[in-house]
Amino acid sequence: MNALATGPVATEMLRRLNSALQPSRIELVDDSEQHRGHGGYNPAGESHFSLFVESAAFSGKNRVERQRMIYRALGDMMHARVHALSIRAAAPGEG
Repeated sequence: MNALATGPVATEMLRRLNSALQPSRIELVDDSEQHRGHGGYNPAGESHFSLFVESAAFSGKNRVERQRMIYRALGDMMHARVHALSIRAAAPGEG
């Protein structure tokens, strides 16, 4: 079962994304338990996430540009702690 992400890694991810993108909507789900036994699984959790973020900062940007903005906001977390991140990024009105 997916759980809303509330641990320290998720908290820091949300802090960085909110700061960089000022989203109108953001949802971060910890999918780690679904990956038990797979590469990158961390028994402590918070290794695999699904993200939906809606931000005016994405207006006029394509999918790759939006993902790069997210990766830039998360910085070193993508190398050190987060193994996988599924991203849905939208500008307001795109849903």
